[in-house]
Amino acid sequence: MAFFENDGVKIHYEITGEGYPILLFAPGGMRSAMSFWEGSPWNPITALANDFQVIAMDQRNAGLSTAPISGADSWHTYTADHIALLDHLGVEKCHIMGGCIGGPYCFGLINAAPSRVSAAIIQQTIGIDDNRAAFYEMFDSWAEALKPERTEVSDADWSSFRSNMYDGEFLLNVDENFIANCQTPLLVLLGNDLYHPESTSRRIAELAPQATLIEDWKSDADATVAAALTFLKENT
Repeated sequence: MAFFENDGVKIHYEITGEGYPILLFAPGGMRSAMSFWEGSPWNPITALANDFQVIAMDQRNAGLSTAPISGADSWHTYTADHIALLDHLGVEKCHIMGGCIGGPYCFGLINAAPSRVSAAIIQQTIGIDDNRAAFYEMFDSWAEALKPERTEVSDADWSSFRSNMYDGEFLLNVDENFIANCQTPLLVLLGNDLYHPESTSRRIAELAPQATLIEDWKSDADATVAAALTFLKENT
């Protein structure tokens, strides 16, 4: 169990395996923590560790990670955590993989530091498609659990934070033009439910110049792992 502390933020992370690094952004919405990979159709921590150095993390205020909360918090706040962790570990370039909320986290890092990302796996990313209310409810549920211990955070701050995260369109932190000009190789694993709309995954695959879409990735975990390993090795 390892922790990285930076300006009041304490990030819990774990490293498994050796080789070229891949940084994982777990599913779980605002509760995104490495433990959620255990309930995924395939667990990249165990599946990739024989070939890569797998860096898993709990996002701020999820799992064992903690951080201050303010009304200015946004997707950029999380991206700053990701870059700070890579700096701390001395990782200049890596692959990344994000499930669920990890989709926007991936694109946030690609947007902020494109030279540091060699390839990305986007697993059933979240996206906006007549489902904004569901994201508001998810955020509020996470916030309500924290509020008894975070009495210093005002209602206005919570509301502003939620707006910064979920008032956007498409992928919430990047637009379609960004995806159309994204030169990072992408392996897109199709979403198919309320939080992970199929339309968002398909649009990424249509727009991105170097995207490969896998539609039926949940029914055969071994085939998905093989495809992921081939994709990552080809781009290492």
